[in-house]
Amino acid sequence: MLDPRIRRYLRHGTLPQLRLFEASARLGSYTRAAEELHMSQPAASGQMRKLTETVGTPLFEQVGKKIHLTDAGRRLLEATEAIYRVLAGLEDEFAGLRTPETGQLRLAVSSSAMGFAPRLAGAFVELHPGVEASMQAFNREQLLARMAAGEQDLFLFAGPPDAEEVVAQELVANPLVVLARDDHPLAGVRDIPLARLAEEPFLVREQGSGTRRTVAELFRRRGLPLRIRMELGSNEAIKEAILGGMGVAVMARHTYGLDPESSRYACLDVEGFPLDNHWYLAWRSGRQLSAVAQAFLNFARCEARELALVTAHR
Repeated sequence: MLDPRIRRYLRHGTLPQLRLFEASARLGSYTRAAEELHMSQPAASGQMRKLTETVGTPLFEQVGKKIHLTDAGRRLLEATEAIYRVLAGLEDEFAGLRTPETGQLRLAVSSSAMGFAPRLAGAFVELHPGVEASMQAFNREQLLARMAAGEQDLFLFAGPPDAEEVVAQELVANPLVVLARDDHPLAGVRDIPLARLAEEPFLVREQGSGTRRTVAELFRRRGLPLRIRMELGSNEAIKEAILGGMGVAVMARHTYGLDPESSRYACLDVEGFPLDNHWYLAWRSGRQLSAVAQAFLNFARCEARELALVTAHR
């Protein structure tokens, strides 16, 4: 709530009065200030009288034909200049909301998209060099929590966000595949039954991961156990564990394709895989997207598929 003292200044229409006060202090004359602001002398005198009454102490003193600031007037002038600096900063921010050429783009993305999302954001910033972009990666539960709190502008999910009051745009396919080391006994085997895969030790992300939830639900529907050998906090850690022969993992196809040593992995031919999945850009319904966020959304709709294909075949 506003401080009652601030309400008092607003009630008396102080901003126009401050504009007249600043001009009077700068020009050393009420008359010249009135002329600059295209005001009549009586109107200017009335405005200055109201401002003095609001402050409660004289702001100027007359010395000959010129007016000079009192101590209170000097303090008010400093405050006035600070107010105008804040307003100028707000104008810059509002300009960023009106045009995609300047401003901030705050993205939160699924950790499984960190191989793809930075390329997409980078391509956008290359077209709009005045935009300052930031990106943070989270698991699915964290993304949902941050979206509910309005922490970022747009949120990139692996799979549709299961939340109320959310707008989600399907962006690009994000198929899930089963990865193993290239010398795994199942590498090269065709049509591996899911029941056979269930005998393998699994490497999974932490609780709250969307991929983990998808795999657990698939196994539950088929009445199969999910044998978790190790829980790891990142996709990179899972890939290293695969190379260490610790087990198999279900990962986004694009995560696998990004690895410079992807020939050391085998994509297993398992019943029901690849799992159909998509990336979605989402935001809270009712939230007005800034011009930068809207421009990125439009850009992503057009460019995401091509960039994802390039990523997957690197």
